Amino acid sequence: MMDKNKIIEKVTTLITNPVEQMHLELVEVEFKKEGPDYFLRIYIDKPDGISIDDCTNVSRSIEPILDQADLIEPAYMLEVSSPGIDRILKKDKDFVKYAGRLVDLKLYKALYGKKIFQGILIGKDDDIIKVDINNETKNFNIKDIVTVRLAITF
Repeated sequence: MMDKNKIIEKVTTLITNPVEQMHLELVEVEFKKEGPDYFLRIYIDKPDGISIDDCTNVSRSIEPILDQADLIEPAYMLEVSSPGIDRILKKDKDFVKYAGRLVDLKLYKALYGKKIFQGILIGKDDDIIKVDINNETKNFNIKDIVTVRLAITF
């Protein structure tokens, strides 16, 4: 079987245009094995949020493209969904778009005595994520970060 990253790369290339033609953003493509099953997850978004209809329409439009390309050998389940309100920030444009928002940052190992931080995202400068924590700018190297996600506040 083709390696996971190659599958993600090829699927992304195949479906970006059809998704964008529907005036949606292709946020992420994920290919995972969970237990005995394989999942191809497509995350989409738009400024006013994603509906069930958006997910259904994207699924119906990309299924024939994926079937014809026949990239993925094992049987898999296709899932199309929104990245959620606690979306993970990965791409450079995410760090620009969500600057000024509250984020949760999780590290591989403790820094400043902790592994989990919450603060206001300032932005990304090369490999450094800048976050305002209690009115103090803290810098985190991207290689030390497990995830940066939008914080959920109630």
